[in-house]
Amino acid sequence: MYTTTSKFCQNYTISQCGAGTAISCEDLADIMLHLQERRCHNINLVSPSHVVPQILRAVAIAADRGLSLPLVYNSGGYDSVATLRLLDGVVDIYMPDAKYGRDGVAWELSHARDYTSRMQAALVEMHRQVGDLILSADGIAVRGMIIRHLVLPENLAHSEAVMRFIADEISRDSYVNIMAQYHPAWRAAEGGRSPVLAALQRPITAREYAYAVQCAKESGLARGFS
Repeated sequence: MYTTTSKFCQNYTISQCGAGTAISCEDLADIMLHLQERRCHNINLVSPSHVVPQILRAVAIAADRGLSLPLVYNSGGYDSVATLRLLDGVVDIYMPDAKYGRDGVAWELSHARDYTSRMQAALVEMHRQVGDLILSADGIAVRGMIIRHLVLPENLAHSEAVMRFIADEISRDSYVNIMAQYHPAWRAAEGGRSPVLAALQRPITAREYAYAVQCAKESGLARGFS
């Protein structure tokens, strides 16, 4: 199990400031069943890597009481393969980030010196379990993997390396959500002396986003972006 957060995290109150309330496995099972009663499409487990054992227990309780919704494992991509193997046959949809294509930036922004190798191994295992994304006739995800990649200013995410890895080592049919919503948040808004932190002081440009899309297309990817 590994955990990491980013200096530019837009949900920093939850990820780094302790917002939230601890609940029991039984209460989590109740929440899952309540969401099913409300006709939600899935159960979305966000940043769940550090509580996988508790999630497995909650899912077992809920399944015994009729839970049948697809389970979504929504993570930053910095996951242990050993932990992911515990989820084989349990998770229906993996939705990991592929944040960075180089470890230097990963260390400076997320304190994850080995992010790229951990992320790559995790995505390979996720894809082994669920394969490429499958949609229902209504366009709702039912099984597979959705990979998210947030474009950063000055190509700090090294999009070309990320897209090349996905195409060559995962699948050219991978569904890649190339995201344009970066804006300075949390520690990134405070600035800093390094060129990396200085670059994060502004949103991305249309040209920077287009470059990431171009990298995806040139790698042979076509799903998840326009």
